[in-house]
Amino acid sequence: MAMVGLFWITEDSVYLGAEPVGEGTGVRLTTEGVETLEDERDRSWGWGEVRGIEVRGVPVRSAARRVVSMTFGTLYAALTGDRELPSTFTACVETSGGTAEVCVFTAVTGGIYTPEEYELSRALLGRLTDGGVTVADMIAWRREWDSDETPQREEREALLRFWAEGPEPAVG
Repeated sequence: MAMVGLFWITEDSVYLGAEPVGEGTGVRLTTEGVETLEDERDRSWGWGEVRGIEVRGVPVRSAARRVVSMTFGTLYAALTGDRELPSTFTACVETSGGTAEVCVFTAVTGGIYTPEEYELSRALLGRLTDGGVTVADMIAWRREWDSDETPQREEREALLRFWAEGPEPAVG
């Protein structure tokens, strides 16, 4: 598994937010389409049926504010023994039949994304929906990534930028 922006990338699928465990809910992106994972109401759509994927309520802070928030959370947990659940956001899958909303857990350490990763992730969702990039592209990267570690911030942003904006056009 590797986390890049809002995406949890495995060797066979991509999750929007963290991969759900137990009774958790989530959204899985596959080469065939989009699946919402919700208790007894799992739903799926082929990519041709998906008009858009939006996210709401994503916790976003600058890198400096993110560090302060994570430090405060760690200190609070150490002093009180009280552990908070991971942050969540809402994923909205729009199809011709309506919009499905699913609560998903954040995948990033500390539960807070940087503005750059958030905006690039949103752009990538648009590219996935319009076919400009595919889940297969993301999975291929994961299979080539020879580590179970998440890439550093600069690497994540470069990957997101490549997928969201496409390669630079050749000059000449």
